Amino acid sequence: MKKILKTGWVGLVLVLLSCQSVNSSKMFYDGVKPEKVSDKFSFTEGPASDKNGNVYFTDQPNDKIYYWDWKTNKIVEFLDKTGRANGTYFDKEDNLITCSDDHGEIWKISKDKKVEVLSKGFEGKRLNGPNDLWIDSFGGIYFTDPLYERDYWVNFKQEIPQKNLYYRNKEGEISKLETFTQPNGIIGSEKFKKLYVSDIDAGKTYVYDILGEGKLSEKKLFCEMGSDGMTLDKFGNLYLTGNGVSVFNRKGKKIYQIPIPEKWTSNVTFGGENGNILFITASESVYVLPTKVKGGK
Repeated sequence: MKKILKTGWVGLVLVLLSCQSVNSSKMFYDGVKPEKVSDKFSFTEGPASDKNGNVYFTDQPNDKIYYWDWKTNKIVEFLDKTGRANGTYFDKEDNLITCSDDHGEIWKISKDKKVEVLSKGFEGKRLNGPNDLWIDSFGGIYFTDPLYERDYWVNFKQEIPQKNLYYRNKEGEISKLETFTQPNGIIGSEKFKKLYVSDIDAGKTYVYDILGEGKLSEKKLFCEMGSDGMTLDKFGNLYLTGNGVSVFNRKGKKIYQIPIPEKWTSNVTFGGENGNILFITASESVYVLPTKVKGGK
């Protein structure tokens, strides 16, 4: 009897584990390619979906934020003079949180375009240039701070020699979590309690277990690929960017490649009415790709 029960439980566990991944044929439509929505930009980055499914993104060289209206499939200008916003993410109140690297700051921008500077530095020193961020269920912000010295920075002097991953709690206190060669893309999952961080110059992406508010496990290598930006779907598959969009399952195995006919694919997120449209920022353009899956949380 014990043997039967044990075998039964093992079988059940195997079934449950098999349900945690999904075949790429159940994720993407055959013959459906990314559709270019617009190519009027200098360099697109930082896509983030609001509560309505519209996707906001940045054109950093032109210091603007736009959004894609999924109802009309049109691009609308949202804000000029953004602090040179790069990566973005929406908080629970639907404010757009931006890595505005002109002065090494993190901004909160309301839908009525009111700006609040959330962070100006770390331990009295200017941040190098916040690049990408993710907000957890506590309201804390994980963000990467590499160094890409911009032509438009005035009188810049590097005050923090390391290129770090930080955590800003909801009270505004910032902690340094890890040093990388050049940290860049970042995304987390509340469902799976994971945080993914790309070390783009090292050509690697790492994963952490989220243990609590601003508390992470030791980092583990997820895959031998760096990434500019990233997103997750509801199954926990990770989407990395650079040469198009590369999709990895939760075990770090590449399962799909989405070609993008641009010099560089910078970032990606899910948006649209049902959260199943992959929105892709790539060089001077933005693309949309309908999928069979939804974005993850």
